[in-house]
Amino acid sequence: MTDRLLSHAIAEGDGISFVATVEDAEAARAAQAAGAEGVLVRSGGEDRLAAIREAVSVPIVFFWGFEVPERLVGADACIVDVKDASDLGSVEQGHFELEAFEVALRVTDEEQLDAVLDRFDPELVVLAGPLEQVHELLAAVPAGKLVLAELPSPTHEDVEELERAGVDAVIVRDRELL
Repeated sequence: MTDRLLSHAIAEGDGISFVATVEDAEAARAAQAAGAEGVLVRSGGEDRLAAIREAVSVPIVFFWGFEVPERLVGADACIVDVKDASDLGSVEQGHFELEAFEVALRVTDEEQLDAVLDRFDPELVVLAGPLEQVHELLAAVPAGKLVLAELPSPTHEDVEELERAGVDAVIVRDRELL
């Protein structure tokens, strides 16, 4: 596992942390300079990981879409999307294939959350959806877990509300929120 742990970066931060979605090294450098504690590269961007790794010192999170782990050189953590709580095969595959990375499991409903907590007991959980839905899911997350929120279009007010509610980090697309 890498020395740049996402869990440490967001746990050590003052207040709520930000993980900025980036497309390239220039955007990653700008996000880090603006205060992001991590950068997120979406599936399909694995060819840019090496350049992004050279550009930043913060953890790089990769949104895993079943890419071969050997192609993810430069990434420190991976987000695995839990699409269906009744079929956790892809999550199981992700846990097995991504053992060299910190893994955050992304859920959108309580059934998915319950299933991953029961089966995997992850340290990092991504709660995705509108603000109200994230609040509802947050209530079901046991103490001691690190929670990242992924809202469709978070505002400054949403981020402040999530911080008050106990969310550890927010995934942002708009650097103005940093």
